[in-house]
Amino acid sequence: MAPVMGLKRPAAGAGAAVAQTVTLPAPAVRDAVRAAVRDAEATAQATAPAARVPAAAAVPAEIARDGVLCLEEVDGRRWSYVVDAAGASVKAKGRASVGAAFKAVPLQSPLPPVEEIMSFIRSYVVPEGFPHSVTPSYVPYMSWRALKHFFGGAMGVFTTRTLLNSVGVSQSKAVPGAVAINWILKASIFLEKNFKDFFFLFILFLFCNIYPNHVEWEQLSMLDVAKTKNSQDGAGRVGKMLFARQGKKFDYDLKQLRFSGDLLMELGAGIELATAAFPQLFLPMACIANVVKNVAAVTSTSTRTPIYKAYAKGENIGDVTAKGESVGNIADLLGTGMSILISKSNPSLVTSFAFLSCGYLLSSYHEVRSVVLNTLNRARFTVAVDSFIKTGYVPTLKDGNSQETVFNPPWRHEPVAIGSRFGEAFQEPASFVAIKPLFEDERYIVTYNPTKDKVYALLKDQAKPDDILKAAFHAHVLLHFINASHANLNARRRMNSNRSYQHNPVNMDFLPHIEESCKIVMSSYGLFKKKAREQGWIMSESLLNPGRARLCGVVPQ
Repeated sequence: MAPVMGLKRPAAGAGAAVAQTVTLPAPAVRDAVRAAVRDAEATAQATAPAARVPAAAAVPAEIARDGVLCLEEVDGRRWSYVVDAAGASVKAKGRASVGAAFKAVPLQSPLPPVEEIMSFIRSYVVPEGFPHSVTPSYVPYMSWRALKHFFGGAMGVFTTRTLLNSVGVSQSKAVPGAVAINWILKASIFLEKNFKDFFFLFILFLFCNIYPNHVEWEQLSMLDVAKTKNSQDGAGRVGKMLFARQGKKFDYDLKQLRFSGDLLMELGAGIELATAAFPQLFLPMACIANVVKNVAAVTSTSTRTPIYKAYAKGENIGDVTAKGESVGNIADLLGTGMSILISKSNPSLVTSFAFLSCGYLLSSYHEVRSVVLNTLNRARFTVAVDSFIKTGYVPTLKDGNSQETVFNPPWRHEPVAIGSRFGEAFQEPASFVAIKPLFEDERYIVTYNPTKDKVYALLKDQAKPDDILKAAFHAHVLLHFINASHANLNARRRMNSNRSYQHNPVNMDFLPHIEESCKIVMSSYGLFKKKAREQGWIMSESLLNPGRARLCGVVPQ
């Protein structure tokens, strides 16, 4: 007898929740299970589209009307993302996936090829977000900087050509050699130092073998070239070390040092050109020129970051620096290319040097003048105080920077000294005794030494940053009175030109001016600071470079 099994089947109708037990033979049970599975699959396929359609396929009515999902803007160009009904069915892993798709539709016509090229160039020469990511004075600065590097690149070919002539390369082959070496050196800035030196010597060796008839081998050998280059490198390193002692002058007098560095760069180029007239002194002159040029390189490197920092808005100083150096390199290469065309006509070295040097220095001067800094160093502090004394107003950042003197020769007389020593300021003890009571409540003492024609601000040992600023302000106010006194004295001398007028002033003679200056400073120093802050100036005593001498035991009561 075949076995009998029980199978529960759902009851139909309203009582579907109650199961019915049906007793069937085993073969019938198997047939019944298969039929139940087929019924379940059919039911699932019938209900699947409504249950498995993803939410994204159910497009809202407001999107279905116009098909726009959202708008997007990138660098001034806009795109519209719309529903793409044609791409609704896609293949994924061999199975059909049903759902709505979207596509990006540009709202502007494609850029012309010229604009595409300009956009590509801008990505290399201007910071991201330009012009909103930099200050307004960035464009004039970079324009003059590019022009300076253009003249500098052209000058490099002529100086290298002269050096090759001095070591024995004939005139006809010195020009292509100079061009080749300059391009090699410009390309090798990305190489390591030792490999760059080897690469330079290797190319020069190939040049000498390609043109053996144009090189006087008794004057030039690879050993001599190696010795010359090693001597130049050693002298250049010494120059860098010596000039590094300038210290904080790279921060507070960066404009002056930057322009002085460019003057030294042209001086070094002039010495290199002079080797053509004195080939027997090639090695010492080349070493001196290399020292001068390395000193100039130190000033350029040390002042670069503060200048770029002044132009950066936000945390983009790295981007500003990279794009600024890119502009300089491009202009340098263009200048080198121009020098190739000029060198073919074999122009006069003196004429070429004069033209290129004037262009380089003129561009450098305007480059430095276009820098706008919001800090007050001695030069800008002098401009601000003089304007306040004469007009009652503090100049704006742009006006104050434009009036700053960017070239201070070493022999120039400085009328104000801050933080000086006692012996430099006073001629006799009586002057100090007479002036001391005027500054009992201050942490500084201001006086004038007529023998040196200079106003001195002596700092006490408890002087704070604001006391140093006040002492500098007081010194310039006193200088204003002294200059007015000198004008009156010169007028009296002209009136008494027919009679002998002998007068040797001492510190005591200017005591009334010092007393008057104390009254002016007491009432106007706070107003000066307020107006300076309103114009955006940041005052720091460190940028005034005060001396390190302090008066001990002389403190305010």
